[in-house]
Amino acid sequence: MSETISTADSADTGPLAPAAKRKRPVGFYLAGSWLGSIVLLGLFGALLPLRQWDLASYDYLGALPGTPGHPLGTTQDGYDMLSGLINGARISIFVSFFAVLFGGGIGALIGITSAYFRGKYDLIVVSIFNIMLSIPNLVLSLALLSTLAYSSPDKPATLQRRLIILILSLTIVIIPILGRIARASALQWSSRDFVVASKSMGTRNFTIIRRHILPNVAPAILAIGFLAIGSVIIVEGSLSILGIGVPGGASWGSMLANGRGNIAFSPHEVYMPAICIALTVISSNWFGDYVRSRLDLREAKI
Repeated sequence: MSETISTADSADTGPLAPAAKRKRPVGFYLAGSWLGSIVLLGLFGALLPLRQWDLASYDYLGALPGTPGHPLGTTQDGYDMLSGLINGARISIFVSFFAVLFGGGIGALIGITSAYFRGKYDLIVVSIFNIMLSIPNLVLSLALLSTLAYSSPDKPATLQRRLIILILSLTIVIIPILGRIARASALQWSSRDFVVASKSMGTRNFTIIRRHILPNVAPAILAIGFLAIGSVIIVEGSLSILGIGVPGGASWGSMLANGRGNIAFSPHEVYMPAICIALTVISSNWFGDYVRSRLDLREAKI
């Protein structure tokens, strides 16, 4: 009885659907190619025959791009930029993906159940979401990291601890954002005739949520999830520049933080990770807008 309608099925309807199905915007391929390349390099970049990203070459300090053996140059400390960017892709994508995955999952669960059951539970959830959203994302992440990932000179926080706390803090930031989107979408679907019919037939509430509401809310969460990935990468870079993100140049943001003092001597230390962050954010935002536009077409036909 569910009215779940897939994008593929809806694309086949209408007089212009065959042409629309064959043609995709150029941005789809550009953004997809960039994101696919970044994910592949993050997963398998360690297998490439490159220098270790944290191994300094003292014969090439501040080498410019195009230097033999260092195609993207080196930092003032002798670290290879290409290896650093590939390693940074792994850390940045890992942090953003898991923060959005966990935050989106928890937020979607809270938002959907809040919209479905309503009452005092919905009032409490909405109040908590509004309070959390009233605090800027960067400030909230800064407060959480400063408290949970505190390190002293005699006992510095390890990279693993910083990563776990960073993902946890960004997950907390993402929960109200995706939770409100899930709640707004679930409010529309929970009043549909097929949901009301399922209730009247005695179907269990969580069965209705799983079979009828969640599949229809998922596209909206996916669209905002792409946008959230870009936002998380920016927040992670900002936290690294403030000195409480991923340490040691392990991420793109951390590379920016390490290279900002050398911008007058070797500007490529700043420009290259900044370009990687910008292209990744633009690509993820483009995919979010594309999924959102397809979702609007899908819902217009229901």
